[in-house]
Amino acid sequence: MAALQLQGFAISSSSANASIRIPAFFSQCKIKVWTALNINNVRRGVRALCSAPPDYLRLTDQQLFEQCEMDTFKSSGPGGQHRNKRESSVRLKHVPTGVIAQGVEDRSQHRNRAIALERLRKLIALKVRNSIDLDSYRPPPELIQILPAKAAVRDSDSGQQIGPKNAKFVLGVQALLDLLLAVEGSVSEAAKLLG
Repeated sequence: MAALQLQGFAISSSSANASIRIPAFFSQCKIKVWTALNINNVRRGVRALCSAPPDYLRLTDQQLFEQCEMDTFKSSGPGGQHRNKRESSVRLKHVPTGVIAQGVEDRSQHRNRAIALERLRKLIALKVRNSIDLDSYRPPPELIQILPAKAAVRDSDSGQQIGPKNAKFVLGVQALLDLLLAVEGSVSEAAKLLG
């Protein structure tokens, strides 16, 4: 059994299958976020998105929002008489990828839009894959920063290790999932490429 350790992640592989345990940071999304991804299902589920440009997560909030369709709606739940008076819940659909996120917790539409945009970034990181050339592969800086401080691929130029609460963490997660898809779910091959 091969294993790769990241802050907040547990990635393991046996000869039968490989799985990734995703931290609670990503499972806060209210829309079908997997808490355990089976690599085989990831391979089948995201082949259609492999040609997507790799820069969606690098866009500013305003640029990403301009690529979305926004719906507002009334939501039910706790809050009593104040909850259903206005259409303060927000649903964002990222048109190029079809990824949908929503924010319903707050009574403020502006806050719910910010929550939905943050969740949209996380979901894009989880669902949209970019192709990787394994022959000339070098781990991107975003991936190196989420690796443990003692990882062989890290050097003094890598900067501090970042955790799930850092906004750049989703870039590292996307790079890791792209690598796992490129090596067809082989955690041992991914670990070799990461040092």
